[in-house]
Amino acid sequence: MKSDSEALQEIGRLLKTSRKTSGLTQEQVADMAGISRPRYREIEAGASAARTTTLINIGRALGLELMLIPQAMVPAVEALLQPGDAEDDLPAFVATPDGDGNV
Repeated sequence: MKSDSEALQEIGRLLKTSRKTSGLTQEQVADMAGISRPRYREIEAGASAARTTTLINIGRALGLELMLIPQAMVPAVEALLQPGDAEDDLPAFVATPDGDGNV
């Protein structure tokens, strides 16, 4: 299990990556989340914990949702998120131009 500081650092990295991918500044995310820029900077740096409602607001500002899952399911979720080879990355369903779901 990760320590609290490791978990905070990981959350901060995820927020920073999402923010940069979205092309937003710390100021913009903080404004959308209803917190100050210095407070957001601390959370993104992993230097400070945030209340659940604050994380929900930050997530929504970044187009993310906060999800709680049982710890026993973490390995399965992480396995789903790991990049595989090309054959493992096939979609389960593909819509064709005529609207039929079969390929």
